[in-house]
Amino acid sequence: MREHGGNLDLAQQRFGGRAEDWIDLSTGINRLPYPVGEISPYYWRSLPLRFQVETLHQAAQEAYRTSAPVVAMAGAQAAIQRLPFVIRGKRARILGPTYNEYASVFSAREWEVEEVGELDALAGADVAIVVNPNNPDGRSHTRKDLLALLPRVGRLVVDESFADAVPELSLASDAGQPGLLILRSFGKFYGLAGLRLGFVIGHTLDIIELDLEAGPWAVSGAAISIGGRALRDEAWAKATSARLVRDCVRLDAMAQSQGWRLVGGAPLFRLYETPDALAAQEKLARGQIWSRVFAQNPTWLRLGLPGPETEWERLAEALAR
Repeated sequence: MREHGGNLDLAQQRFGGRAEDWIDLSTGINRLPYPVGEISPYYWRSLPLRFQVETLHQAAQEAYRTSAPVVAMAGAQAAIQRLPFVIRGKRARILGPTYNEYASVFSAREWEVEEVGELDALAGADVAIVVNPNNPDGRSHTRKDLLALLPRVGRLVVDESFADAVPELSLASDAGQPGLLILRSFGKFYGLAGLRLGFVIGHTLDIIELDLEAGPWAVSGAAISIGGRALRDEAWAKATSARLVRDCVRLDAMAQSQGWRLVGGAPLFRLYETPDALAAQEKLARGQIWSRVFAQNPTWLRLGLPGPETEWERLAEALAR
């Protein structure tokens, strides 16, 4: 497996403890998840029906403020895996550094893959990929700049996995036009990554192809039930977005007290420059708090946001050691 956050088994191997003893801040997953509530036994024992999937699609359209066609997938990662099968060409350019699965997936299908550092350098590619806001540094681009790039590439894929709390960045409302595909993750903002649910928004022909590639019953009955309910809960989403903004300020202040410099981030994670990221990671791990480091940059440390107040207290204690 390529380098990712969420590798809590590695933390346990190195520092001990049970999984439930750890606070996993190595991902950008909301640690105060949407309350799942009761799920009808029907959704566990029956195959999903088409009208139920369409109801989920409608909830996603409402939540993401778009009238463009939508297809549900088993997480945004499942959508990434299928992109090379529905996009024609041979030259992929990725705005980086960013989520490393894009380069790997396209390379595996024998595409020529190039990572570039500026938006304009994506021009001329058969497929251009932008994560907005970016993972891990939170770099973001305006709708205007991204739409200006669209006619200069074959396809523009915009990964909005961390855009729920910054909806002004989203191109979802523009996704019905040819050449533009938007990926959305459900599990990160709603804190239910184990549900494996994500969406692609795009032109009708692209969505039909992705739907065929995903195959029948691509999302579970539980994902349909919980996802539809959560996406329609505007009050929860609004309150969560406001809390995440406050929590970013709080975490940045704690990091600053350690002498760490904010590199960037999004409302679900922060990236800091430290004198020695491995040393910082080990310091936190002694308090059974797991963080993300990067082999390509030994000074970078990424932290997700703690959830309950008890987690904030444990983080403060670990930093004070």
